Parts: sequence; C-alpha cells; structure tokens
Amino acid sequence: MTTEDSESRATAEPAPPPLEFVFEANVEIAETLMMGKGRYGERRVIPITGGTLAGPRLQGSVLPGGADWQLVRADGDIELDARYPVRASDGTLIQIRNHCLVHIPPGTRDPAQIYVRTVPEFDAPSDGPHAWLNHSIFVGTLALAGKGRVRIRVFRVG
Repeated sequence: MTTEDSESRATAEPAPPPLEFVFEANVEIAETLMMGKGRYGERRVIPITGGTLAGPRLQGSVLPGGADWQLVRADGDIELDARYPVRASDGTLIQIRNHCLVHIPPGTRDPAQIYVRTVPEFDAPSDGPHAWLNHSIFVGTLALAGKGRVRIRVFRVG
C-alpha cells in the first residue's frame, strides 16, 4: 500500500451506516395532561396505557404505567422524553426510554414536512436473550396512528 492509497482512502466520503428494522410499536396513550408553562417552556404529560410490539427482532406488549413527558420550547419545537416497560413475547421485561424531537415548520400543514425522530434506549437483562439491545444505537420514526395511538418504527444502526 502506498502513501497515495492511504491519503485517497482517508479523504473518501465514509459510507452511512446501514439501518436494520427491529420492530414497530403501536402504543396506546391517554389524554394529555397540560402541566402549564414553566421556566423552560410548556410542559405536557401523556400517560402510556398499553400497546404491542411486532417485528423481526422483537415482539411483545407495551405495559401500562409509562408516560411521555413533553416540553414545548420557546422556538416551537417539542422535546419528548418517554419511559415505559415492555414485556417481550418470551416474558422478559425491558425498559424503553425514547428521546424525540418534533419540528413543525411555521405554517406547515403537510405531515411530510414535519420532522419527527426518536432515539430509543433499551435496558434489558444483561444475561438474557435480549441483551443485544443494550449494545447498539437505535433510531426511529414516530407518527400519530389515530385517536389515542402512536406508531413508532425502530431501527438498529449498523
């Protein structure tokens, strides 16, 4: 290998990492609790009441008891911080924490123009079949899926 070969590889644009579809969650939510304006913006809490997970790498149920804590910032963007437990189809309990950003450009009515991305983190038992969830980065999309329901599609970053 020559110095020229090394320099050529070093300046080449790196390939983006591949994404692997893991599961789709259909999450049931209750009525939004309006917490009011605080020092960082408008606060809202949305209780998570149940749902399902289905996909090639994870299947199961969303358990009640979680919540989506939202902050509507001064610039209009919305930060979501959701935590909820799931029970995998084999009975394993796993905690999910989703960090999400919603950006709705002013005057936008077209859902395709709304930016919604989430970064789920998993806390699975380290000695079980789902321990792999603890060792990867995940990204996802989130969309309303009817009254009282959201759909989250989760992908593992390769």
